[in-house]
Amino acid sequence: MVCRADGYYAQFCVDVNRREVLEPTQKTIGLDVGLNHFYTDSQGGVVENPRYLRKSERKLKKLQRKVSKRKKGSANRRKAVKRLARKHLKVSRQRKDFAVKTARCVVRSNDLIAYEDLKVRNMVKNHKLAKSISDASWSMFRDWVEYFARVFGKVTVAVPPHYTSQNCSTCGTLVKKALSTRTHICKCGCLLDRDHNAALNILALGLSRVGHTQTHYACGEIDKSQVDASLLGKLSH
Repeated sequence: MVCRADGYYAQFCVDVNRREVLEPTQKTIGLDVGLNHFYTDSQGGVVENPRYLRKSERKLKKLQRKVSKRKKGSANRRKAVKRLARKHLKVSRQRKDFAVKTARCVVRSNDLIAYEDLKVRNMVKNHKLAKSISDASWSMFRDWVEYFARVFGKVTVAVPPHYTSQNCSTCGTLVKKALSTRTHICKCGCLLDRDHNAALNILALGLSRVGHTQTHYACGEIDKSQVDASLLGKLSH
């Protein structure tokens, strides 16, 4: 039995080797997650950050104040605590629903998905960004991307995040920019949104790492036979 703010649930663990066969899409994608947008992909598409916690903050603060005003040990306080807990549970479920649906769509639409190997635990130590980073749920999204990759037989590649935003995706030149600089401008003539440029770099790194021992296909080493022939053509150049 599992206890949640809205009641008890029976939980069963079933060992099932789930596999679903999809036709190859012959598409690859690089994802750059962020706080401005949930992610920007290598085609320039963006998915907006839903910010469920931020949108619920006013209601949560109101419920928290009601808890504080109630007498400790009273029935009214217990009711107020339950209402607050249910609101937090709703936000948590909204995050999970968004992560699952977005990850499934990404994986079904592409044969290879590359993303940054972010150390979120270290990133949330920045107290100014911790709440926004936690609200974005990057780790949950990555977990579901890797899960659906196993289910649908797709390739996922986690690449080092170093300089993905700074390097030019066209010529490779290092173009230093502050976090507030949202446009990538290079002397080679490349003019892109900062996150789009990063997503292109992430995809290039992902393609270059396919088949290496440090790259993983779901839970194990990538087998190049699992990668669509069109992707292998890109790797040979």
